[in-house]
Amino acid sequence: MKKVVTFGEIMLRLSPPGFLRFSQTNSFDVVYGGGESNVAVSLANYGVPVDFVTRLPKNDIGECALMEMRKRGVGTDKIIYGGDRLGIYFLETGAVSRGSKVVYDRAHSAIAEIEKGMIDWDAVFEGVEWFHWTGITPAISQGAADVCLEAVKKASEKGITISTDLNYRAKLWNYGGDREAIMTELTSYCDIILGNEEDAEKHFGIHPEGLDVHKHGHDVKAEAFLSVCKQMMKKFPKAKKVITTLRGSISASHNTWAGVLYDGEKMYETRQYQITDIVDRVGGGDSFMGGLIYGLLKYPDDDQNALDFAVAASCLKHTIKGDANLVTVAEVEKLMGGDASGRVAR
Repeated sequence: MKKVVTFGEIMLRLSPPGFLRFSQTNSFDVVYGGGESNVAVSLANYGVPVDFVTRLPKNDIGECALMEMRKRGVGTDKIIYGGDRLGIYFLETGAVSRGSKVVYDRAHSAIAEIEKGMIDWDAVFEGVEWFHWTGITPAISQGAADVCLEAVKKASEKGITISTDLNYRAKLWNYGGDREAIMTELTSYCDIILGNEEDAEKHFGIHPEGLDVHKHGHDVKAEAFLSVCKQMMKKFPKAKKVITTLRGSISASHNTWAGVLYDGEKMYETRQYQITDIVDRVGGGDSFMGGLIYGLLKYPDDDQNALDFAVAASCLKHTIKGDANLVTVAEVEKLMGGDASGRVAR
Protein backbone atom coordinates (compact mmCIF):
# COMPACT_ATOMS: atom_id res chain seq x y z
CA MET A 1 0.00 0.00 0.00
CA LYS A 2 1.07 3.58 -0.64
CA LYS A 3 1.18 6.06 2.20
CA VAL A 4 -1.74 7.67 4.06
CA VAL A 5 -1.45 11.13 5.63
CA THR A 6 -3.63 12.49 8.44
CA PHE A 7 -3.63 16.12 9.60
CA GLY A 8 -4.89 17.59 12.87
CA GLU A 9 -4.15 18.23 16.53
CA ILE A 10 -2.76 15.79 19.06
CA MET A 11 -3.55 16.71 22.65
CA LEU A 12 -2.66 15.83 26.20
CA ARG A 13 -5.60 13.98 27.75
CA LEU A 14 -5.96 14.12 31.53
CA SER A 15 -8.49 11.80 33.19
CA PRO A 16 -9.34 11.00 36.81
CA PRO A 17 -8.53 7.33 37.53
CA GLY A 18 -11.37 4.87 36.99
CA PHE A 19 -14.78 6.48 37.19
CA LEU A 20 -13.93 9.28 39.64
CA ARG A 21 -15.45 12.69 39.08
CA PHE A 22 -13.27 15.77 38.60
CA SER A 23 -14.22 16.93 42.09
CA GLN A 24 -13.05 13.64 43.64
CA THR A 25 -9.67 13.13 42.06
CA ASN A 26 -6.22 14.04 43.36
CA SER A 27 -4.41 12.79 40.25
CA PHE A 28 -4.89 12.40 36.51
CA ASP A 29 -3.98 9.61 34.11
CA VAL A 30 -2.04 10.85 31.08
CA VAL A 31 -2.82 9.87 27.48
CA TYR A 32 -1.90 11.57 24.20
CA GLY A 33 -4.44 11.51 21.40
CA GLY A 34 -6.68 13.31 18.95
CA GLY A 35 -9.04 12.47 16.12
CA GLU A 36 -6.50 12.38 13.29
CA SER A 37 -3.61 10.97 15.31
CA ASN A 38 -5.89 8.16 16.48
CA VAL A 39 -6.67 7.25 12.86
CA ALA A 40 -2.94 7.22 12.12
CA VAL A 41 -2.24 4.85 15.02
CA SER A 42 -4.95 2.44 13.83
CA LEU A 43 -3.50 2.38 10.32
CA ALA A 44 0.04 1.82 11.62
CA ASN A 45 -1.23 -1.13 13.66
CA TYR A 46 -2.68 -2.63 10.47
CA GLY A 47 0.64 -2.28 8.64
CA VAL A 48 -0.30 0.73 6.51
CA PRO A 49 2.47 3.32 5.97
CA VAL A 50 1.10 6.50 7.55
CA ASP A 51 2.33 9.99 8.43
CA PHE A 52 0.71 12.29 10.96
CA VAL A 53 1.09 16.02 10.26
CA THR A 54 0.60 18.63 12.97
CA ARG A 55 2.32 21.57 14.69
CA LEU A 56 3.89 20.93 18.09
CA PRO A 57 5.55 23.18 20.66
CA LYS A 58 9.27 22.61 21.04
CA ASN A 59 9.14 21.57 24.68
CA ASP A 60 9.01 18.42 26.78
CA ILE A 61 5.24 17.97 26.47
CA GLY A 62 5.36 18.31 22.70
CA GLU A 63 8.19 15.79 22.67
CA CYS A 64 6.10 13.33 24.70
CA ALA A 65 3.30 13.55 22.11
CA LEU A 66 5.87 12.99 19.36
CA MET A 67 7.28 9.96 21.18
CA GLU A 68 3.79 8.45 21.45
CA MET A 69 3.36 8.62 17.68
CA ARG A 70 6.81 7.16 17.03
CA LYS A 71 6.18 4.36 19.50
CA ARG A 72 3.09 3.33 17.53
CA GLY A 73 4.93 3.29 14.19
CA VAL A 74 3.48 6.54 12.83
CA GLY A 75 5.68 8.72 10.60
CA THR A 76 6.46 12.09 12.18
CA ASP A 77 9.08 13.69 9.93
CA LYS A 78 6.56 16.13 8.35
CA ILE A 79 5.52 17.57 11.72
CA ILE A 80 6.42 21.25 12.14
CA TYR A 81 7.28 23.12 15.34
CA GLY A 82 6.21 26.39 16.89
CA GLY A 83 3.94 27.92 19.49
CA ASP A 84 4.12 27.58 23.24
CA ARG A 85 1.76 24.81 24.29
CA LEU A 86 0.08 21.54 23.49
CA GLY A 87 -3.71 21.52 23.65
CA ILE A 88 -5.23 19.74 26.65
CA TYR A 89 -8.54 18.09 27.29
CA PHE A 90 -9.88 16.75 30.56
CA LEU A 91 -12.07 13.64 30.43
CA GLU A 92 -14.40 12.50 33.21
CA THR A 93 -15.46 8.94 32.36
CA GLY A 94 -19.16 8.28 32.84
CA ALA A 95 -20.88 5.07 33.93
CA VAL A 96 -24.39 3.67 33.69
CA SER A 97 -26.74 6.69 33.57
CA ARG A 98 -24.02 9.31 34.05
CA GLY A 99 -22.47 10.38 30.77
CA SER A 100 -18.81 11.21 30.22
CA LYS A 101 -17.77 14.86 30.30
CA VAL A 102 -15.05 16.72 28.38
CA VAL A 103 -13.49 20.08 29.27
CA TYR A 104 -11.20 21.63 26.65
CA ASP A 105 -8.12 23.71 27.37
CA ARG A 106 -6.74 24.16 23.87
CA ALA A 107 -6.90 27.90 23.17
CA HIS A 108 -3.62 29.27 21.78
CA SER A 109 -2.22 25.79 21.26
CA ALA A 110 0.54 25.30 18.71
CA ILE A 111 -1.86 24.20 15.97
CA ALA A 112 -4.45 26.85 16.86
CA GLU A 113 -1.84 29.42 15.82
CA ILE A 114 -0.84 27.69 12.60
CA GLU A 115 -0.90 29.80 9.42
CA LYS A 116 -1.02 29.24 5.68
CA GLY A 117 2.37 28.53 4.11
CA MET A 118 3.86 26.87 7.20
CA ILE A 119 3.47 23.33 5.82
CA ASP A 120 5.02 22.25 2.52
CA TRP A 121 2.11 20.17 1.23
CA ASP A 122 3.97 19.21 -1.96
CA ALA A 123 6.58 17.49 0.19
CA VAL A 124 3.96 16.00 2.54
CA PHE A 125 2.00 14.43 -0.33
CA GLU A 126 4.94 12.88 -2.18
CA GLY A 127 4.14 9.17 -2.70
CA VAL A 128 0.79 9.50 -0.89
CA GLU A 129 -2.50 8.00 -2.06
CA TRP A 130 -4.87 8.99 0.76
CA PHE A 131 -5.36 12.14 2.87
CA HIS A 132 -7.62 12.31 5.93
CA TRP A 133 -8.85 15.30 7.93
CA THR A 134 -11.73 15.82 10.35
CA GLY A 135 -14.19 18.57 11.21
CA ILE A 136 -12.35 19.13 14.48
CA THR A 137 -9.37 20.83 12.83
CA PRO A 138 -11.18 23.75 11.12
CA ALA A 139 -13.14 24.24 14.37
CA ILE A 140 -9.95 25.08 16.29
CA SER A 141 -9.14 28.43 14.65
CA GLN A 142 -9.35 30.33 11.38
CA GLY A 143 -5.70 29.55 10.77
CA ALA A 144 -6.28 25.81 11.19
CA ALA A 145 -9.26 26.03 8.83
CA ASP A 146 -7.15 27.88 6.25
CA VAL A 147 -4.35 25.30 6.40
CA CYS A 148 -6.86 22.47 6.14
CA LEU A 149 -8.21 24.09 2.97
CA GLU A 150 -4.64 24.38 1.64
CA ALA A 151 -4.24 20.66 2.21
CA VAL A 152 -7.44 19.46 0.52
CA LYS A 153 -6.83 21.70 -2.50
CA LYS A 154 -3.30 20.37 -2.95
CA ALA A 155 -4.39 16.76 -2.40
CA SER A 156 -7.16 17.21 -4.96
CA GLU A 157 -4.70 18.63 -7.49
CA LYS A 158 -2.55 15.53 -7.08
CA GLY A 159 -5.46 13.08 -7.45
CA ILE A 160 -5.14 11.84 -3.88
CA THR A 161 -8.20 10.22 -2.29
CA ILE A 162 -9.55 12.56 0.39
CA SER A 163 -11.64 11.45 3.36
CA THR A 164 -13.24 13.30 6.25
CA ASP A 165 -14.94 12.49 9.51
CA LEU A 166 -17.29 15.47 9.98
CA ASN A 167 -16.92 15.30 13.78
CA TYR A 168 -19.14 18.16 14.99
CA ARG A 169 -18.02 19.40 18.41
CA ALA A 170 -20.46 21.68 20.21
CA LYS A 171 -17.73 23.08 22.50
CA LEU A 172 -15.55 24.21 19.58
CA TRP A 173 -16.31 26.66 16.71
CA ASN A 174 -16.10 29.59 19.10
CA TYR A 175 -13.68 31.81 17.13
CA GLY A 176 -16.43 33.27 14.93
CA GLY A 177 -15.87 31.23 11.77
CA ASP A 178 -18.86 30.47 9.54
CA ARG A 179 -19.12 26.76 10.31
CA GLU A 180 -21.46 25.79 7.48
CA ALA A 181 -19.55 27.75 4.82
CA ILE A 182 -16.15 26.46 5.97
CA MET A 183 -17.26 22.84 6.25
CA THR A 184 -19.15 22.94 2.96
CA GLU A 185 -16.09 24.15 1.05
CA LEU A 186 -13.75 21.65 2.71
CA THR A 187 -16.13 18.70 2.30
CA SER A 188 -16.68 19.49 -1.38
CA TYR A 189 -13.18 18.13 -2.06
CA CYS A 190 -13.86 14.79 -0.37
CA ASP A 191 -14.26 11.35 -1.93
CA ILE A 192 -15.21 9.59 1.32
CA ILE A 193 -17.47 11.23 3.92
CA LEU A 194 -18.12 9.81 7.38
CA GLY A 195 -20.62 11.40 9.72
CA ASN A 196 -23.54 10.63 11.98
CA GLU A 197 -26.93 12.30 12.00
CA GLU A 198 -25.78 15.09 14.35
CA ASP A 199 -22.79 15.93 12.13
CA ALA A 200 -25.00 16.22 9.04
CA GLU A 201 -27.59 18.32 10.85
CA LYS A 202 -25.23 20.72 12.63
CA HIS A 203 -22.89 21.31 9.71
CA PHE A 204 -25.31 21.27 6.77
CA GLY A 205 -28.89 21.24 8.08
CA ILE A 206 -29.39 17.68 6.77
CA HIS A 207 -31.37 15.27 8.94
CA PRO A 208 -33.07 11.86 8.61
CA GLU A 209 -36.48 12.21 7.03
CA GLY A 210 -39.30 11.20 9.38
CA LEU A 211 -37.03 10.38 12.33
CA ASP A 212 -36.07 12.17 15.53
CA VAL A 213 -32.98 10.26 16.66
CA HIS A 214 -33.07 11.78 20.13
CA LYS A 215 -36.57 10.41 20.74
CA HIS A 216 -35.73 6.96 19.35
CA GLY A 217 -32.75 6.49 21.70
CA HIS A 218 -31.00 3.21 21.03
CA ASP A 219 -33.65 1.90 18.62
CA VAL A 220 -31.94 3.31 15.51
CA LYS A 221 -32.75 1.72 12.15
CA ALA A 222 -30.23 1.87 9.33
CA GLU A 223 -32.90 2.48 6.70
CA ALA A 224 -33.73 5.83 8.30
CA PHE A 225 -30.34 7.20 7.27
CA LEU A 226 -30.63 6.46 3.55
CA SER A 227 -32.18 9.90 3.14
CA VAL A 228 -29.16 11.49 4.89
CA CYS A 229 -26.75 9.67 2.58
CA LYS A 230 -28.69 10.72 -0.52
CA GLN A 231 -28.86 14.34 0.62
CA MET A 232 -25.13 14.34 1.35
CA MET A 233 -24.28 12.97 -2.09
CA LYS A 234 -26.51 15.56 -3.75
CA LYS A 235 -24.76 18.35 -1.84
CA PHE A 236 -21.26 16.91 -2.45
CA PRO A 237 -21.20 15.38 -5.96
CA LYS A 238 -17.50 14.44 -5.74
CA ALA A 239 -18.26 11.99 -2.93
CA LYS A 240 -18.11 8.34 -3.94
CA LYS A 241 -19.21 6.93 -0.58
CA VAL A 242 -21.11 8.33 2.39
CA ILE A 243 -20.84 6.37 5.62
CA THR A 244 -22.79 6.69 8.85
CA THR A 245 -22.09 5.06 12.21
CA LEU A 246 -25.16 3.97 14.16
CA ARG A 247 -24.61 4.31 17.90
CA GLY A 248 -27.50 3.48 20.19
CA SER A 249 -26.90 4.71 23.73
CA ILE A 250 -28.69 2.48 26.20
CA SER A 251 -26.43 3.86 28.94
CA ALA A 252 -22.91 5.21 29.31
CA SER A 253 -21.79 1.63 29.88
CA HIS A 254 -23.89 -0.11 27.20
CA ASN A 255 -24.11 0.96 23.57
CA THR A 256 -25.21 -0.70 20.37
CA TRP A 257 -22.91 -0.17 17.40
CA ALA A 258 -23.30 -0.65 13.64
CA GLY A 259 -22.69 1.18 10.39
CA VAL A 260 -24.04 1.81 6.90
CA LEU A 261 -22.32 2.76 3.65
CA TYR A 262 -24.00 4.23 0.57
CA ASP A 263 -22.19 4.31 -2.78
CA GLY A 264 -24.85 6.21 -4.71
CA GLU A 265 -26.65 3.07 -5.77
CA LYS A 266 -26.57 0.51 -2.98
CA MET A 267 -26.75 0.77 0.78
CA TYR A 268 -24.56 -1.62 2.76
CA GLU A 269 -25.32 -2.43 6.39
CA THR A 270 -23.38 -4.26 9.11
CA ARG A 271 -24.54 -6.45 11.94
CA GLN A 272 -25.30 -4.68 15.20
CA TYR A 273 -22.89 -5.20 18.09
CA GLN A 274 -23.94 -5.00 21.73
CA ILE A 275 -21.08 -3.28 23.53
CA THR A 276 -21.60 -3.83 27.24
CA ASP A 277 -19.36 -2.71 30.11
CA ILE A 278 -17.59 -0.10 27.96
CA VAL A 279 -14.00 0.55 29.05
CA ASP A 280 -13.45 3.75 27.02
CA ARG A 281 -15.68 5.02 24.22
CA VAL A 282 -13.51 8.05 23.34
CA GLY A 283 -11.93 7.46 19.94
CA GLY A 284 -14.65 5.05 18.84
CA GLY A 285 -15.37 7.03 15.68
CA ASP A 286 -11.66 7.46 14.97
CA SER A 287 -11.13 3.71 15.22
CA PHE A 288 -14.03 3.21 12.81
CA MET A 289 -12.40 5.61 10.34
CA GLY A 290 -9.04 3.90 10.66
CA GLY A 291 -10.66 0.55 10.02
CA LEU A 292 -12.63 1.95 7.09
CA ILE A 293 -9.58 3.43 5.37
CA TYR A 294 -7.73 0.14 5.81
CA GLY A 295 -10.73 -1.82 4.54
CA LEU A 296 -11.24 0.35 1.46
CA LEU A 297 -7.52 0.10 0.62
CA LYS A 298 -7.34 -3.65 1.29
CA TYR A 299 -10.67 -4.58 -0.32
CA PRO A 300 -11.21 -1.91 -3.01
CA ASP A 301 -13.95 -3.93 -4.69
CA ASP A 302 -15.72 -5.14 -1.54
CA ASP A 303 -17.44 -2.31 0.32
CA GLN A 304 -19.31 -4.76 2.57
CA ASN A 305 -16.08 -6.32 3.84
CA ALA A 306 -14.50 -2.90 4.33
CA LEU A 307 -17.50 -1.71 6.34
CA ASP A 308 -17.63 -4.89 8.41
CA PHE A 309 -13.93 -4.48 9.24
CA ALA A 310 -14.47 -0.86 10.35
CA VAL A 311 -17.36 -1.72 12.67
CA ALA A 312 -15.59 -4.72 14.22
CA ALA A 313 -12.42 -2.69 14.75
CA SER A 314 -14.28 0.13 16.47
CA CYS A 315 -16.27 -2.33 18.54
CA LEU A 316 -12.98 -3.61 19.95
CA LYS A 317 -11.77 -0.06 20.64
CA HIS A 318 -14.46 0.28 23.30
CA THR A 319 -12.53 -2.32 25.33
CA ILE A 320 -9.27 -0.34 25.31
CA LYS A 321 -8.30 2.47 27.65
CA GLY A 322 -7.03 5.60 25.94
CA ASP A 323 -7.73 7.48 22.73
CA ALA A 324 -6.24 5.11 20.17
CA ASN A 325 -7.26 1.65 18.99
CA LEU A 326 -4.46 -0.83 19.71
CA VAL A 327 -5.73 -3.94 17.94
CA THR A 328 -4.34 -6.05 15.13
CA VAL A 329 -5.87 -7.12 11.83
CA ALA A 330 -6.08 -10.70 13.15
CA GLU A 331 -8.04 -9.59 16.22
CA VAL A 332 -10.49 -7.63 14.09
CA GLU A 333 -10.95 -10.50 11.65
CA LYS A 334 -11.57 -12.87 14.57
CA LEU A 335 -14.48 -10.72 15.74
CA MET A 336 -15.73 -10.34 12.16
CA GLY A 337 -15.82 -14.13 11.99
CA GLY A 338 -18.19 -14.26 14.95
CA ASP A 339 -15.80 -15.04 17.81
CA ALA A 340 -16.72 -12.58 20.55
CA SER A 341 -15.99 -15.01 23.38
CA GLY A 342 -13.04 -13.09 24.82
CA ARG A 343 -11.37 -16.40 25.72
CA VAL A 344 -7.72 -16.35 26.72
CA ALA A 345 -5.38 -16.96 23.77
CA ARG A 346 -2.77 -19.50 24.95
